[in-house]
Amino acid sequence: MKIVIVGGTSSLGRALKPTLSKFSEVITAGRTNCDITLDLSDPIEKIILPDNIDVVINTAAHFGGNSIKEILEAENVNVLGNLKLCNAAINAKTKEFILVSSIYSSLKENSINYSTYSITKKQAEDTARLYCSLHSLPLIILKPSQLYGCEDSFRRHQPFLYDIIDKAENNQDVVLYGSNDALRNYIHVDDLVNIIVRIIHSKLVGTYTCMYTKNVTYSQIAKAAFVAFSSTGQVHFLKEKKDIPDNTFEKDNSLYDKIGYYPEVSIEDGMKKIAQYRKRQK
Repeated sequence: MKIVIVGGTSSLGRALKPTLSKFSEVITAGRTNCDITLDLSDPIEKIILPDNIDVVINTAAHFGGNSIKEILEAENVNVLGNLKLCNAAINAKTKEFILVSSIYSSLKENSINYSTYSITKKQAEDTARLYCSLHSLPLIILKPSQLYGCEDSFRRHQPFLYDIIDKAENNQDVVLYGSNDALRNYIHVDDLVNIIVRIIHSKLVGTYTCMYTKNVTYSQIAKAAFVAFSSTGQVHFLKEKKDIPDNTFEKDNSLYDKIGYYPEVSIEDGMKKIAQYRKRQK
């Protein structure tokens, strides 16, 4: 088997490679430090993949912003770039295409997290479904919730989560605004890797949300981190401040039922993994 990971230096791409390498030849593709130089913002003529690839996994993404430059770049990478990659996969006679999207693609305009990123992720899903259907390329779209892991690279997109972890490591208190103990859903990268492996083996197609089976509150996360780091920190609520709103999604275990695997890394286990990883790095 031969698998191409596009976005090979992304946090997910780096986590996927060692596991996929156990049963497949893995080729990484990206702008820097990959086996193949590939930039999704390049013209379509430059987006080329090796022939006879079994699976292409697109983990690359632009996270957008509010400036016209950032919006255009997000459209170019997330939507047009993924479409050009689908075309390259078809030309290379690829057997399956996996688009790692985001659960944020399901957000409505009234959500506080509705953004260029969520819009372009939905557009990428829609155009990929259309184009792959037209050319009979099996497609699976995964929509994971907020992704975290041991490496500090996850901090870029989950700064508040890793601020909580830092405070636990340094025996500092965690201060939460408002009186609402806000709900979140985080899925550990180890679980997402295991899910993708099972999808590859099952040759599943379709669009699926990909969340941990339970939502957690920020205070639960903090307390799990305190335990993991044997910290003396405590959680405090500044009730005079504006509440932090919940950010949750409708539960859907249909993917897990089909692949026979449910996420196994609880927030308590995830915090322990991070604490052990940081201890080894010292």
